[in-house]
Amino acid sequence: MAPPAHPPRSTVKPVQVGFAQRLLGSFAHTPRTLRLVWKSSPGGTVTLAVLTVISALIPLQIAYVGKLIVDAVVHSARADAAARTLLQAEVIRYVVLELILVVAMSAVERALGLTRALVGARLGIDINVLILEKALRLELPHFEDAEFYDKLTRARREASSRPLALVQETFQLVRNGLTLAGYIALLVAFSGWAVLALLVAAVPAFVAEAKFSGAAFRLRNWRSPDARRLNYLEYVIANDGHVKEVQLFGLGPMLLGRYKTLSETFYNEDKKLAVKRAAWAYVLSLLGTAAFYGCYAYIAVAAARGKLSLGNMALYVVAFRQGQQAFQSILTAVGGMYEDNLYMSNLFEYLAIPTGQRAPHAPYVVKEEQGIRFAGVGFKYPKSDKWALRGIDLFIPKGQSLALVGENGAGKTTFIKLLTRLYEPTEGAIYLDGRDLRDWETADLRRRIGVIFQDFNQYQLSTRENVGVGSVEHLDVDVRVERAVEAGGARELVSGLPKGLDTQLGGWFKEGLELSGGQWQKIALARAFMREEADILVLDEPTSALDAEAEHQVFERFRTLAKGRTAILISHRFPTVRMADKIVVVEDGHVLEQGTHDELVAKGARYAHLFQLQAQGYR
Repeated sequence: MAPPAHPPRSTVKPVQVGFAQRLLGSFAHTPRTLRLVWKSSPGGTVTLAVLTVISALIPLQIAYVGKLIVDAVVHSARADAAARTLLQAEVIRYVVLELILVVAMSAVERALGLTRALVGARLGIDINVLILEKALRLELPHFEDAEFYDKLTRARREASSRPLALVQETFQLVRNGLTLAGYIALLVAFSGWAVLALLVAAVPAFVAEAKFSGAAFRLRNWRSPDARRLNYLEYVIANDGHVKEVQLFGLGPMLLGRYKTLSETFYNEDKKLAVKRAAWAYVLSLLGTAAFYGCYAYIAVAAARGKLSLGNMALYVVAFRQGQQAFQSILTAVGGMYEDNLYMSNLFEYLAIPTGQRAPHAPYVVKEEQGIRFAGVGFKYPKSDKWALRGIDLFIPKGQSLALVGENGAGKTTFIKLLTRLYEPTEGAIYLDGRDLRDWETADLRRRIGVIFQDFNQYQLSTRENVGVGSVEHLDVDVRVERAVEAGGARELVSGLPKGLDTQLGGWFKEGLELSGGQWQKIALARAFMREEADILVLDEPTSALDAEAEHQVFERFRTLAKGRTAILISHRFPTVRMADKIVVVEDGHVLEQGTHDELVAKGARYAHLFQLQAQGYR
């Protein structure tokens, strides 16, 4: 059976504008890119510039010395015996001089290669750090947006290589410009038409190459969603977190089939473009070849008629060949800069994503109060027309506990995301101690909240680090880590690990120990209790992977640790829920009921129905 077709890629293609407009506009990113490279490695940039200038001048000197050698040889052949000895010595001096120049050129090229490698390595690190620093400043909505991931994929793709390539091409432009200027100065003395032929013959190939560079860039940008899908399929097939279901459900052939289909699509698109590009490059390169041999014939005939010395003929032939190559290199560098600028636009577009912008809100005056207040709160997820929460009016006094009850998708976790400012309300406002959350510094707010989500992370780090990241600034405070382990009910687990707190967890790295789901959950609970300064504790289904006895122990500790703190608990287990001072039943994003356990059971509505259903399951 053929694998199901992958979802269609976006049909939104780039707006087509004129080639000249695209070519000129694309260079707008060059100054900013050069600043990035300079900031990353100022010494390396200067070294590249100096070596580039030197490498541009040496070929001119080699060509001129070659002319001197030929002329000296010709003169020696025609001279008498006495003069011949002197001329032969002169030839040897010129040959030695050319050898010195060639050796110097080789040294400069080696130095250029080394400098490029070092600057490139430094730049690669700095650019990736820049991308990751930006990621840390972004907010949860960005990471739940597919378009954002497309931007991130495009920014990371070749981001470390393109800035250096652009700098290299800029220097190559200077290098070949200097070289070309020298050769033109030599050729103008012979024929202005030869210079014109040298320049004009290379232009068509440049235009074609630049057009194909733009086409390749637009193709790769257009299929960014599919590129991410390809990476995801590879990740699922070869990742330890998915291998159980892939093998048990026999998903391998289907996933591999999709991977092959998508890979073949990419290959065929790239092949079609590459064949066109190569064919046009070959055809148009023949213009340059024809121009060279036409001038070569003209120079040879002039030498045969005695109008040029053999040395001058050799010089002009080399000048025309090298000048033509220098001009083609200039055009290639311009085309490369054009392509590099296109890719740099992806990086700068990603870095320009706005962060930390707060929606305007009207001041809200309340009596001085201590606690959490939801006032008319409604929320829609980005690009969704459905309200995840609507009309939430709720006050949680400081020091009280609240349990949220409801079916999956009712809006309970969204409630927590809003409280922790991972999202901001679409309407209404949330207040902490009478102050709008949007007026709090995010870091100050989150220091007051200790939270564990149901989908907590399993870090491939040591046990100490897995617990300690709950309060990074106290990561190395052993006493605090030990207290958190005790509070999370993980003391027995940690004591039984081969190296205790220093045991590597997870199976990704050497000597890593994989834990069961319940054991990971205890580690995650300990992580939540690391934040001892937090006066608000939030547990989102914290015991779903624990057995009944372990769950009871956790909540007994939780009750003790939550004394004097505001506690918010999401759970489907009613023996746990009934311990809360207030219970709120959420359904379809609305508050359906609220009250104590006894009040809601006596009311005989939704909560009572759910409680009776679960109670029957234990009988």
